Amino acid sequence: MKLIHSMLLASAVMATSAVAQDDEVLKPVVDEAAKINESAAASQQTINTLTDQIDSKLQQFKTLNKEIEGLEVYNSQLSKQIGNQQQEMADLNAAIDEVSVIERQITPLMIRMIEGLAQFVELDVPFLPQERANRIADLQAMMDRADVATSEKFRRVMEAYQVEMDYGRTMEAYSGIHDIDGQERDVEFLRLGRTALIYQTRDASRQGVWNKQTRQWEELDSSYRTQITKGLRMAKKQLAPDLLMLPVAITD
Repeated sequence: MKLIHSMLLASAVMATSAVAQDDEVLKPVVDEAAKINESAAASQQTINTLTDQIDSKLQQFKTLNKEIEGLEVYNSQLSKQIGNQQQEMADLNAAIDEVSVIERQITPLMIRMIEGLAQFVELDVPFLPQERANRIADLQAMMDRADVATSEKFRRVMEAYQVEMDYGRTMEAYSGIHDIDGQERDVEFLRLGRTALIYQTRDASRQGVWNKQTRQWEELDSSYRTQITKGLRMAKKQLAPDLLMLPVAITD
């Protein structure tokens, strides 16, 4: 029994020694494996970080691509607009050239129109002489002004013609000074279109009419006094329109 016990003890000692030797051999292997695992974990973390960065860059790339596509569409649209604007500029330049030609042609026309209007007023029934003369003088002065556009000049010339046309279909009463027998008298003028121009003194003691044939004033007798007074009141809107019996010159 002692022999067996000794053998068992020797075996245990040998086993313990073997285990100790195995531990000494395995410990470096285990330590190395642990280092490998730590290195692998670190590498995985690095891979994960790189993957996140790649995903972020990929998303940025996709976003930039969309922006580039949008810019390409925008640039294409701008190119079309620029092309249209260039065409409009070309059309405007052509129109400006045409306007310059028209302006060179219309200015002499306006000058002739003003001259014609001045002659017409001079030969017309002599109502509102100062007002009409001033209007023509203003037009003549306007033609020499560089700060007034040609379009505005033409508008004002046409406006003056319109005013003269309106005189032919309106009735008007206005005050003025008239020479009667070499004496200036305060009178009221009655204009019936361009058909008749009559005056009457303030006291209604004298009245006269413009004779288109002789281009002179002719005195009217007192029988017209009531009708002239009535006409003046009608022209001033003081009396409702009514029939008037007044002398009218017959023109050929």
